[in-house]
Amino acid sequence: MMRITFLLFCSMLLSWGAQGQTKSVQGMLKDDKIRVVAGASVKLISDQDSLVTSSSIAGIFIFNNVKASKFKISVSNLGFERFEQEFTYPEGENKYIIPSFTLKPASELLEEVVIDGVPTVVVKGDTLEYTMKDLKLRDGSVAEDALKKLQGVEVDKDGNVTAQGESVKRVRINGKDFFGGDVKTATQNLPANIIEKMQIVDDYGDMANITGNKNGDSEKVLNIQIDPKYNQGHMTTLRAGYGTEDRYQATGMWMGMREGEQISILGNLNNTNAPLFDFNTTGGGARRQQGGGGRRGGGMFGGSDGLTKLGSIGLNARKDFSDKLTVYGSYSYSHSDNTTLSEQFQEITLRGITQNDSIKSNSNNIGASHRFEANLEWKPSTKDYIKITPQFGFDDGDANTVTNSITFRNEEFNNSQDQSIFSNSTAPRYGISGLYNRKLNENGRNIFMNMNYNNAKTDKDQNAILQRLLEDPNNADASLNSIYEKTIQEAKNKSWNAGGSLNYTEPLSKNGKLEFTYDFNKNKYDNSNQQKGYDRDENEILNDPKLNFDYNYDYSFTTHRVGANYLYSGDKVTYSIGAAAQPSQLRGSALSSDLSVPIHRNNLNWMPIARFEYKFSRQSNISLNYSGSTTEPSVTQILPFDMSTNRTSIVMGNANLNPEFNHQMNIRFRKNDFQKGNNFFAFVNANLAENKIVSLNKSYLGRLKNSNTGGVDTTLISETRYLNESNDHPFGISSFYHYGKSLKEKTYNIMLMGGISYNKRIGYSSTDSLDNIGLKNVSRNIVFNQGLMFRYNPSENLEINPGVRYQYNHTENSLTNRTTNISSWTPTLIGSVNITPTTIFGADLSKQFNQGYGDGINANPFIINTYVEQKFLKGQRGTVRLQAFDLLNEQTNVSRTVSESMVVDSRTNRLGRYFMLLFTYKFQKFALGSPTGDGGGHGGMRPPRM
Repeated sequence: MMRITFLLFCSMLLSWGAQGQTKSVQGMLKDDKIRVVAGASVKLISDQDSLVTSSSIAGIFIFNNVKASKFKISVSNLGFERFEQEFTYPEGENKYIIPSFTLKPASELLEEVVIDGVPTVVVKGDTLEYTMKDLKLRDGSVAEDALKKLQGVEVDKDGNVTAQGESVKRVRINGKDFFGGDVKTATQNLPANIIEKMQIVDDYGDMANITGNKNGDSEKVLNIQIDPKYNQGHMTTLRAGYGTEDRYQATGMWMGMREGEQISILGNLNNTNAPLFDFNTTGGGARRQQGGGGRRGGGMFGGSDGLTKLGSIGLNARKDFSDKLTVYGSYSYSHSDNTTLSEQFQEITLRGITQNDSIKSNSNNIGASHRFEANLEWKPSTKDYIKITPQFGFDDGDANTVTNSITFRNEEFNNSQDQSIFSNSTAPRYGISGLYNRKLNENGRNIFMNMNYNNAKTDKDQNAILQRLLEDPNNADASLNSIYEKTIQEAKNKSWNAGGSLNYTEPLSKNGKLEFTYDFNKNKYDNSNQQKGYDRDENEILNDPKLNFDYNYDYSFTTHRVGANYLYSGDKVTYSIGAAAQPSQLRGSALSSDLSVPIHRNNLNWMPIARFEYKFSRQSNISLNYSGSTTEPSVTQILPFDMSTNRTSIVMGNANLNPEFNHQMNIRFRKNDFQKGNNFFAFVNANLAENKIVSLNKSYLGRLKNSNTGGVDTTLISETRYLNESNDHPFGISSFYHYGKSLKEKTYNIMLMGGISYNKRIGYSSTDSLDNIGLKNVSRNIVFNQGLMFRYNPSENLEINPGVRYQYNHTENSLTNRTTNISSWTPTLIGSVNITPTTIFGADLSKQFNQGYGDGINANPFIINTYVEQKFLKGQRGTVRLQAFDLLNEQTNVSRTVSESMVVDSRTNRLGRYFMLLFTYKFQKFALGSPTGDGGGHGGMRPPRM
């Protein structure tokens, strides 16, 4: 498959210069009132051609380089019925002018509404569609800049996109995944001036897209539609920069498009914490994966903490072989070298005991990742649809972490320890998914099937050294004693996931139908873990099962789901009601040299199927959806062995755990009046867990044999175990709202947004080494958010964005009656102005006011980023930018994590102050002229985020 794809990419690259015959086809579009129709999508299809264009302001469309003598013209446009007709090219002619087409108005548009007479914003059921032509964008803008101007859409400083309060998970270009659905790769590199529309889609998966039957929860997907007149040509962006502190950047992009073909090449080399690809993104595939079997583990390239050197390259391509067959996919590679310094202050509160830990660490992670994904879509007939998606990947990484910690117990020194851990891991993975849909008749009878198989393997070698200084709790004047432990661990983890589903729909009436579903899913784990312990003289520590072990564990988690429901779809009301049964089975065993533990569980869950939507109008609706799912215990949670790297930090699984069952319900409300510039939406999500897997945290003084002295030392031991919470139900409720108001043709924009969440968590704790039940602690957490943003954008030459955000976080614990509160105010100001037509000044300011963090963690950074940019060369193809990052050198990362019995305040290093001089060259050439009209072109890859 990889060889075939490589040959396909090469053939596409080599064929850009090939010239076809010089035949052309021209026509005009009119409606039933003899008015021209502009902006319609027009396709010319034959056994040799697959061409797409759009009608001009005068209603004219033109196709050049037509090869076939017989072809079909297909026309589609919002508000009109689809038009198709076959034609034969006149013999001996090089130009064929087709008589005018008359498009008939669509009989009904219940799912669509067009605002302001032009498709500025179109509401289509689960899709909000924005056109780009009236946005006030500066030359050189990328897709991300356009997103920031859309009502209900936010882009944070790290490039994460949120729409209607929910994170955008994937991105598509012209309906197809781009670089596996990687959001930032598309939004931060695609020029805005070639985009015709952006769509925010509530995507329920391929089955819903094909059949209209929605199951489970949706996810937000961004679909970017390229203007058809720029589907014939290419664009290039090259950037290089160097700055103080030896900061450097080199990036490049080339994108070429022809009718039915698209290919993109991206490259990136920098030490400014600017990754090109997100390897944690899961592509759409043909079946949404479930569970953890065969899935990629934690990311090799985490966040923007620390300092990172990065090198990346990627290739994305699509080819429409005909109107029935399309192939598209991508390959990405990235190498990173990250160094992170961190400080943590954690407070563990038990009944009668308070433990404080101060932890400092220095970690270096070097890794490489490969990712390949291809998609084949085939429509052998008007009734059949097939999609196949193979995926491959490989991760390789080295991690080296040095940690120093000091522990106080009831404000008295207990111990200090130094630990160094070096590990190497490799993780190959591969998978395939596919689907088949068959329309059995025109009334809605349908059968849908899909499947997936994913396989992953991780080999990990780890070398850990621990040295702990202990105080004698019975003699405060005694000198500190020392414990030294060295462990060498080898772990091999294999997993695979396989599943399939069947959906049959039987129409009962014009608006009603029955749906029968069956879903099967299996996660299989086959792992081994071997460790040996050594003393300071490199002698093996014998007869200590905490340091020396050889474990094997093999288990699987299988679910079957059978359901039936009735679906009704009317003009105002749409609902689905039914029920499903889901039996689950947990099977396997855990083995050591002297222990064999069977893992054997059967569970049965019943769940309703419920979905309701009411449309108050075309721009206003409310929807409610319920879903249920089971989650198997993780490897760490279920294995009844201690696999710790030292004897003072124990993690013990529980082979008697049952799977969790989670109930989820969400309510969404939307009311828009884009004609008046108003936009409002809100949602409430609720979840409740049965058999929730919770932690039992124990902290006690234990006695360990000192391999160096031969004596017995008393030291603090931390132990974690796992239980099912069967008597109580942890739950959570979260809400969010957004109100936007635009005035004077979007010159003034006001956005008010916020939300509140409440979570009830349960955990257990104990100070007794023999207690495996513990005391119950109920943690209640409330988080309140509020933001106010304003945008003044009179033209593309001036934009000012002031705003302020506030967050309040309150947590209380029942076991200790302990309450923690933190809050933060963050005013911001972002703006840019054209000093001259070719000179731009921009600034990004933010100030944080934090309260409630621990000693040594409180920080109130004031971050100032600014730049001056000068355009030059013909068509302003060249740009020189002088940028300053973090002028006051106050960049930091402060966070708080609250669990049932622990509060952790953290601070990590981030990229600090530097200055950089950047040179950028851009070039665009399209068959219908460049977007700027002079061939110079604008847009392209944006600089790394400041």
